[in-house]
Amino acid sequence: MNSFQTYRWHFLVLILALVCSFLLNISLGSVGIPLSETLNSVFGDSIQNSSWDYIIWNYRIPKALTAILAGSALALSGLLMQTLFRNPLAGPFVLGISSGASLGAALLIMGSGLFTGLFSFTLLNDVALAVAASLGSFLVLLAVVVVASRVKDTMALLIIGLMFGSVTGAVVSVLSYFTKVEKLQQFVYWSFGSVGNLSWPQLTLLFGIFLVGTILSILSIKSLNTLLLGENYAQSLGIHLKKSRYLIIIATGLLAGSVTALAGPIAFIGLAVPHLTRQIFHTTDHRILLPAVLVYGAILLLLCDTIAQLPQSENVLPINAITSIFGAPVVIWLLLRKKRMIF
Repeated sequence: MNSFQTYRWHFLVLILALVCSFLLNISLGSVGIPLSETLNSVFGDSIQNSSWDYIIWNYRIPKALTAILAGSALALSGLLMQTLFRNPLAGPFVLGISSGASLGAALLIMGSGLFTGLFSFTLLNDVALAVAASLGSFLVLLAVVVVASRVKDTMALLIIGLMFGSVTGAVVSVLSYFTKVEKLQQFVYWSFGSVGNLSWPQLTLLFGIFLVGTILSILSIKSLNTLLLGENYAQSLGIHLKKSRYLIIIATGLLAGSVTALAGPIAFIGLAVPHLTRQIFHTTDHRILLPAVLVYGAILLLLCDTIAQLPQSENVLPINAITSIFGAPVVIWLLLRKKRMIF
Protein backbone atom coordinates (compact mmCIF):
# COMPACT_ATOMS: atom_id res chain seq x y z
CA MET A 1 0.00 0.00 0.00
CA ASN A 2 1.25 3.49 -0.88
CA SER A 3 1.64 6.31 1.60
CA PHE A 4 -0.34 9.54 1.53
CA GLN A 5 2.85 11.42 0.51
CA THR A 6 2.90 9.50 -2.80
CA TYR A 7 -0.35 11.16 -3.82
CA ARG A 8 0.22 14.68 -2.50
CA TRP A 9 0.32 16.16 -6.04
CA HIS A 10 -2.85 14.31 -6.97
CA PHE A 11 -4.64 15.82 -3.98
CA LEU A 12 -3.24 19.28 -4.67
CA VAL A 13 -4.62 19.17 -8.23
CA LEU A 14 -7.94 17.87 -6.91
CA ILE A 15 -8.27 20.69 -4.39
CA LEU A 16 -7.51 23.28 -7.11
CA ALA A 17 -10.09 21.62 -9.38
CA LEU A 18 -12.63 21.74 -6.54
CA VAL A 19 -12.05 25.47 -5.97
CA CYS A 20 -12.35 26.18 -9.73
CA SER A 21 -15.55 24.08 -9.96
CA PHE A 22 -17.02 25.97 -6.99
CA LEU A 23 -16.26 29.40 -8.51
CA LEU A 24 -17.58 28.28 -11.92
CA ASN A 25 -20.79 27.01 -10.31
CA ILE A 26 -21.55 30.21 -8.41
CA SER A 27 -20.60 32.52 -11.30
CA LEU A 28 -23.06 30.94 -13.77
CA GLY A 29 -26.84 30.97 -13.58
CA SER A 30 -30.02 32.46 -14.99
CA VAL A 31 -28.78 35.95 -14.02
CA GLY A 32 -25.51 36.96 -15.67
CA ILE A 33 -22.97 38.12 -13.05
CA PRO A 34 -19.35 38.89 -14.09
CA LEU A 35 -16.75 36.61 -12.52
CA SER A 36 -14.90 39.62 -11.05
CA GLU A 37 -18.10 40.73 -9.27
CA THR A 38 -18.68 37.18 -8.02
CA LEU A 39 -15.17 37.11 -6.55
CA ASN A 40 -15.72 40.53 -4.95
CA SER A 41 -18.89 39.27 -3.31
CA VAL A 42 -17.26 36.05 -2.05
CA PHE A 43 -14.28 37.90 -0.55
CA GLY A 44 -16.43 40.66 1.00
CA ASP A 45 -15.40 43.51 -1.32
CA SER A 46 -17.84 46.13 -2.67
CA ILE A 47 -20.05 45.03 -5.54
CA GLN A 48 -21.79 47.14 -8.23
CA ASN A 49 -25.26 45.64 -7.86
CA SER A 50 -26.56 44.73 -4.40
CA SER A 51 -29.07 42.25 -5.89
CA TRP A 52 -26.13 40.23 -7.26
CA ASP A 53 -24.78 39.98 -3.72
CA TYR A 54 -28.17 38.69 -2.53
CA ILE A 55 -28.37 36.10 -5.32
CA ILE A 56 -24.85 34.84 -4.68
CA TRP A 57 -25.17 34.51 -0.89
CA ASN A 58 -28.79 33.35 -0.62
CA TYR A 59 -29.07 31.08 -3.63
CA ARG A 60 -25.85 30.19 -5.43
CA ILE A 61 -23.46 29.57 -2.52
CA PRO A 62 -25.95 27.40 -0.52
CA LYS A 63 -26.62 25.45 -3.74
CA ALA A 64 -22.91 24.95 -4.45
CA LEU A 65 -22.22 23.89 -0.84
CA THR A 66 -25.15 21.45 -1.03
CA ALA A 67 -23.65 19.97 -4.21
CA ILE A 68 -20.27 19.56 -2.46
CA LEU A 69 -21.78 17.85 0.59
CA ALA A 70 -24.19 15.68 -1.43
CA GLY A 71 -21.55 14.61 -3.97
CA SER A 72 -19.03 13.77 -1.23
CA ALA A 73 -21.59 11.89 0.89
CA LEU A 74 -22.92 9.79 -2.00
CA ALA A 75 -19.43 8.97 -3.30
CA LEU A 76 -18.25 7.93 0.17
CA SER A 77 -21.32 5.80 0.85
CA GLY A 78 -20.82 4.11 -2.55
CA LEU A 79 -17.23 3.26 -1.61
CA LEU A 80 -18.37 1.81 1.74
CA MET A 81 -21.02 -0.38 0.10
CA GLN A 82 -18.75 -1.67 -2.67
CA THR A 83 -16.11 -2.69 -0.15
CA LEU A 84 -18.54 -4.17 2.41
CA PHE A 85 -20.26 -6.33 -0.21
CA ARG A 86 -17.11 -6.75 -2.33
CA ASN A 87 -19.35 -6.03 -5.30
CA PRO A 88 -18.46 -3.39 -7.94
CA LEU A 89 -22.17 -2.88 -8.73
CA ALA A 90 -23.10 -2.00 -5.15
CA GLY A 91 -24.04 1.62 -4.47
CA PRO A 92 -25.34 3.68 -1.56
CA PHE A 93 -28.90 2.67 -2.26
CA VAL A 94 -28.60 -1.12 -2.37
CA LEU A 95 -29.85 -1.35 1.21
CA GLY A 96 -33.20 0.19 0.24
CA ILE A 97 -32.39 3.51 1.94
CA SER A 98 -33.30 5.56 -1.13
CA SER A 99 -36.49 3.57 -1.63
CA GLY A 100 -37.39 4.16 2.03
CA ALA A 101 -36.93 7.91 1.55
CA SER A 102 -39.07 7.76 -1.60
CA LEU A 103 -41.77 5.89 0.32
CA GLY A 104 -41.78 8.55 3.07
CA ALA A 105 -42.03 11.35 0.49
CA ALA A 106 -44.72 9.46 -1.47
CA LEU A 107 -46.84 8.86 1.65
CA LEU A 108 -46.67 12.57 2.52
CA ILE A 109 -47.33 13.94 -0.97
CA MET A 110 -49.95 11.45 -2.08
CA GLY A 111 -51.44 10.98 1.39
CA SER A 112 -51.91 14.74 1.73
CA GLY A 113 -54.50 14.47 -1.05
CA LEU A 114 -56.88 13.23 1.65
CA PHE A 115 -56.73 16.62 3.34
CA THR A 116 -57.69 20.04 2.02
CA GLY A 117 -57.09 23.68 2.92
CA LEU A 118 -54.55 24.91 5.44
CA PHE A 119 -53.79 21.47 6.92
CA SER A 120 -52.85 20.15 3.51
CA PHE A 121 -50.61 23.19 2.89
CA THR A 122 -48.93 22.68 6.29
CA LEU A 123 -48.22 19.04 5.48
CA LEU A 124 -46.58 19.80 2.17
CA ASN A 125 -43.86 22.31 2.95
CA ASP A 126 -40.20 21.50 2.27
CA VAL A 127 -39.36 20.78 5.92
CA ALA A 128 -42.21 18.26 6.24
CA LEU A 129 -41.04 16.58 3.02
CA ALA A 130 -37.48 16.30 4.32
CA VAL A 131 -38.72 14.90 7.67
CA ALA A 132 -40.96 12.33 5.93
CA ALA A 133 -38.15 11.19 3.62
CA SER A 134 -35.73 11.01 6.58
CA LEU A 135 -38.18 8.89 8.57
CA GLY A 136 -38.65 6.54 5.60
CA SER A 137 -34.91 6.04 5.08
CA PHE A 138 -34.32 5.71 8.85
CA LEU A 139 -37.00 3.01 9.26
CA VAL A 140 -35.55 0.98 6.38
CA LEU A 141 -32.05 1.44 7.82
CA LEU A 142 -33.33 0.26 11.23
CA ALA A 143 -34.84 -2.84 9.63
CA VAL A 144 -31.56 -3.56 7.82
CA VAL A 145 -29.57 -3.22 11.07
CA VAL A 146 -31.95 -5.67 12.80
CA VAL A 147 -31.53 -8.12 9.93
CA ALA A 148 -27.76 -7.63 9.99
CA SER A 149 -27.72 -8.80 13.62
CA ARG A 150 -29.27 -12.12 12.55
CA VAL A 151 -27.55 -12.73 9.20
CA LYS A 152 -23.88 -13.69 9.09
CA ASP A 153 -23.48 -13.78 5.33
CA THR A 154 -22.83 -10.33 3.82
CA MET A 155 -24.16 -11.40 0.41
CA ALA A 156 -27.45 -12.45 2.03
CA LEU A 157 -27.63 -8.99 3.60
CA LEU A 158 -27.15 -7.45 0.15
CA ILE A 159 -30.04 -9.49 -1.28
CA ILE A 160 -32.27 -8.65 1.70
CA GLY A 161 -31.48 -4.95 1.18
CA LEU A 162 -32.52 -5.24 -2.47
CA MET A 163 -35.75 -6.96 -1.37
CA PHE A 164 -36.48 -4.06 1.01
CA GLY A 165 -36.01 -1.73 -1.95
CA SER A 166 -38.36 -3.81 -4.11
CA VAL A 167 -41.11 -3.83 -1.46
CA THR A 168 -40.96 -0.08 -0.82
CA GLY A 169 -40.80 0.56 -4.58
CA ALA A 170 -43.93 -1.56 -5.07
CA VAL A 171 -45.83 0.39 -2.38
CA VAL A 172 -44.85 3.66 -4.09
CA SER A 173 -46.13 2.25 -7.40
CA VAL A 174 -49.49 1.35 -5.85
CA LEU A 175 -49.79 4.84 -4.33
CA SER A 176 -48.88 6.39 -7.68
CA TYR A 177 -51.58 4.38 -9.45
CA PHE A 178 -54.37 5.61 -7.17
CA THR A 179 -53.26 9.21 -6.60
CA LYS A 180 -54.37 12.37 -8.46
CA VAL A 181 -52.36 13.61 -11.42
CA GLU A 182 -51.14 16.80 -9.72
CA LYS A 183 -49.90 14.84 -6.66
CA LEU A 184 -48.15 12.34 -8.90
CA GLN A 185 -46.51 15.21 -10.78
CA GLN A 186 -45.30 16.69 -7.48
CA PHE A 187 -43.77 13.37 -6.44
CA VAL A 188 -42.09 12.91 -9.83
CA TYR A 189 -40.62 16.43 -9.51
CA TRP A 190 -39.17 15.50 -6.08
CA SER A 191 -37.69 12.31 -7.55
CA PHE A 192 -35.73 14.37 -10.12
CA GLY A 193 -33.44 15.51 -7.29
CA SER A 194 -32.27 19.07 -6.72
CA VAL A 195 -29.48 20.73 -4.78
CA GLY A 196 -31.03 24.18 -5.04
CA ASN A 197 -33.81 24.04 -2.46
CA LEU A 198 -31.89 23.99 0.83
CA SER A 199 -31.89 26.95 3.24
CA TRP A 200 -28.89 27.74 5.47
CA PRO A 201 -30.42 25.89 8.51
CA GLN A 202 -31.08 22.80 6.36
CA LEU A 203 -27.55 23.04 4.97
CA THR A 204 -26.17 23.18 8.53
CA LEU A 205 -28.19 20.06 9.41
CA LEU A 206 -26.84 18.24 6.33
CA PHE A 207 -23.27 19.23 7.24
CA GLY A 208 -23.71 17.92 10.82
CA ILE A 209 -24.96 14.52 9.61
CA PHE A 210 -22.25 14.42 6.91
CA LEU A 211 -19.61 15.04 9.58
CA VAL A 212 -20.87 12.16 11.77
CA GLY A 213 -21.04 9.79 8.78
CA THR A 214 -17.52 10.72 7.67
CA ILE A 215 -16.07 10.22 11.16
CA LEU A 216 -17.67 6.75 11.37
CA SER A 217 -16.17 5.98 7.94
CA ILE A 218 -12.70 7.08 9.04
CA LEU A 219 -13.00 4.81 12.09
CA SER A 220 -13.76 1.93 9.69
CA ILE A 221 -10.71 2.37 7.41
CA LYS A 222 -8.78 -0.54 8.91
CA SER A 223 -11.82 -2.82 8.66
CA LEU A 224 -12.46 -1.76 5.05
CA ASN A 225 -8.88 -2.55 4.00
CA THR A 226 -8.96 -5.99 5.59
CA LEU A 227 -12.45 -6.78 4.23
CA LEU A 228 -10.98 -6.56 0.72
CA LEU A 229 -9.05 -9.74 1.55
CA GLY A 230 -12.18 -11.62 2.64
CA GLU A 231 -14.17 -11.90 5.86
CA ASN A 232 -12.26 -14.94 7.14
CA TYR A 233 -8.91 -13.22 6.70
CA ALA A 234 -10.25 -10.04 8.33
CA GLN A 235 -11.47 -12.09 11.29
CA SER A 236 -8.06 -13.76 11.63
CA LEU A 237 -6.51 -10.27 11.89
CA GLY A 238 -8.70 -9.47 14.88
CA ILE A 239 -11.41 -7.46 13.11
CA HIS A 240 -14.80 -7.63 14.88
CA LEU A 241 -16.97 -8.28 11.82
CA LYS A 242 -20.37 -7.58 13.36
CA LYS A 243 -19.26 -4.27 14.91
CA SER A 244 -17.52 -3.21 11.68
CA ARG A 245 -20.61 -4.07 9.64
CA TYR A 246 -22.82 -1.97 11.96
CA LEU A 247 -20.48 1.00 11.71
CA ILE A 248 -20.34 0.84 7.90
CA ILE A 249 -24.12 0.40 7.51
CA ILE A 250 -24.93 3.25 9.91
CA ALA A 251 -22.40 5.55 8.22
CA THR A 252 -23.91 4.74 4.80
CA GLY A 253 -27.43 5.25 6.11
CA LEU A 254 -26.58 8.66 7.55
CA LEU A 255 -24.72 9.84 4.45
CA ALA A 256 -27.08 8.56 1.74
CA GLY A 257 -30.28 8.93 3.76
CA SER A 258 -29.69 12.59 4.68
CA VAL A 259 -28.85 13.54 1.07
CA THR A 260 -31.92 11.74 -0.31
CA ALA A 261 -34.18 13.28 2.33
CA LEU A 262 -33.00 16.86 1.74
CA ALA A 263 -32.04 16.86 -1.96
CA GLY A 264 -34.02 13.96 -3.40
CA PRO A 265 -32.59 10.78 -4.95
CA ILE A 266 -29.42 11.48 -6.97
CA ALA A 267 -28.18 8.52 -8.97
CA PHE A 268 -24.82 7.56 -10.50
CA ILE A 269 -22.45 9.47 -8.16
CA GLY A 270 -22.31 6.73 -5.53
CA LEU A 271 -21.78 3.97 -8.08
CA ALA A 272 -19.32 5.67 -10.44
CA VAL A 273 -17.05 7.89 -8.35
CA PRO A 274 -15.36 5.05 -6.38
CA HIS A 275 -14.53 3.31 -9.70
CA LEU A 276 -13.19 6.54 -11.22
CA THR A 277 -11.04 7.13 -8.16
CA ARG A 278 -9.57 3.61 -8.14
CA GLN A 279 -8.71 3.87 -11.84
CA ILE A 280 -6.98 7.24 -11.46
CA PHE A 281 -5.16 6.58 -8.16
CA HIS A 282 -4.29 2.92 -8.93
CA THR A 283 -4.89 1.84 -5.36
CA THR A 284 -7.41 0.05 -3.17
CA ASP A 285 -6.05 1.53 0.07
CA HIS A 286 -8.95 3.25 1.84
CA ARG A 287 -6.58 5.69 3.57
CA ILE A 288 -6.13 7.19 0.08
CA LEU A 289 -9.51 6.34 -1.46
CA LEU A 290 -11.63 7.84 1.31
CA PRO A 291 -10.42 11.47 1.01
CA ALA A 292 -10.12 11.09 -2.77
CA VAL A 293 -13.77 10.04 -3.30
CA LEU A 294 -14.90 12.91 -1.07
CA VAL A 295 -13.23 15.45 -3.37
CA TYR A 296 -14.07 13.66 -6.64
CA GLY A 297 -17.73 13.33 -5.66
CA ALA A 298 -17.92 17.04 -4.83
CA ILE A 299 -16.28 18.07 -8.13
CA LEU A 300 -18.49 15.80 -10.24
CA LEU A 301 -21.77 16.95 -8.70
CA LEU A 302 -20.69 20.61 -8.90
CA LEU A 303 -19.97 20.23 -12.63
CA CYS A 304 -23.23 18.34 -13.23
CA ASP A 305 -25.17 21.06 -11.38
CA THR A 306 -23.42 23.75 -13.44
CA ILE A 307 -24.63 22.03 -16.62
CA ALA A 308 -28.12 21.35 -15.20
CA GLN A 309 -28.80 24.98 -14.37
CA LEU A 310 -28.38 25.96 -18.08
CA PRO A 311 -26.44 29.27 -17.71
CA GLN A 312 -28.30 32.38 -18.96
CA SER A 313 -31.56 30.41 -19.00
CA GLU A 314 -34.45 30.27 -16.51
CA ASN A 315 -34.85 26.52 -17.06
CA VAL A 316 -33.16 23.91 -14.87
CA LEU A 317 -32.67 20.31 -15.98
CA PRO A 318 -33.14 17.38 -13.54
CA ILE A 319 -29.79 16.76 -11.80
CA ASN A 320 -30.50 13.01 -11.85
CA ALA A 321 -30.54 12.99 -15.66
CA ILE A 322 -27.40 15.10 -15.99
CA THR A 323 -25.30 12.92 -13.66
CA SER A 324 -26.08 9.87 -15.82
CA ILE A 325 -25.97 11.49 -19.29
CA PHE A 326 -22.59 13.16 -18.78
CA GLY A 327 -21.09 10.85 -16.18
CA ALA A 328 -21.71 7.41 -17.69
CA PRO A 329 -19.73 8.06 -20.94
CA VAL A 330 -16.78 9.27 -18.85
CA VAL A 331 -16.74 6.04 -16.82
CA ILE A 332 -17.07 3.90 -19.97
CA TRP A 333 -14.24 5.79 -21.68
CA LEU A 334 -11.99 5.45 -18.62
CA LEU A 335 -12.62 1.70 -18.32
CA LEU A 336 -11.96 1.19 -22.04
CA ARG A 337 -8.77 3.23 -21.79
CA LYS A 338 -7.49 1.34 -18.76
CA LYS A 339 -8.70 -2.02 -20.20
CA ARG A 340 -8.91 -3.48 -16.70
CA MET A 341 -11.04 -2.47 -13.73
CA ILE A 342 -9.25 -2.05 -10.40
CA PHE A 343 -11.33 -3.42 -7.56
